[in-house]
Amino acid sequence: MKTQVTHTINMNKKYLVLFREPDGRTDVHTDEEKKLHQQHWKSWAQRWGESGNLTGGSGLTLDGKLILKDGVSRDDIHRNGMEIVGGFLLINAENIDQASEIVANCPVFEFGAVAEIREYQVQ
Repeated sequence: MKTQVTHTINMNKKYLVLFREPDGRTDVHTDEEKKLHQQHWKSWAQRWGESGNLTGGSGLTLDGKLILKDGVSRDDIHRNGMEIVGGFLLINAENIDQASEIVANCPVFEFGAVAEIREYQVQ
């Protein structure tokens, strides 16, 4: 009788990855650069999605609403100079070091972003 060996990775920690980036919609990229960037994203997401490490995420639009003190709101997004939160990922990983390794080769860095990894708070 043939015995099948399987390896189960303990991915019990969840991480949010925020992409802080220059507003790429104000930068000029050629159609070829954009196409190549999209191909890199597709390959990267497929790899980590199939492994179970990537569980969600999205780029974000520039449409938003800021809610301020006392419920005052205004139609805008938070900016730090020209930097915005341009997207996010949801990652399952054994620890923050593994999450960092996954994010380290993410295509978001091709256009000057910085990734911030934060562990979900255990409630």
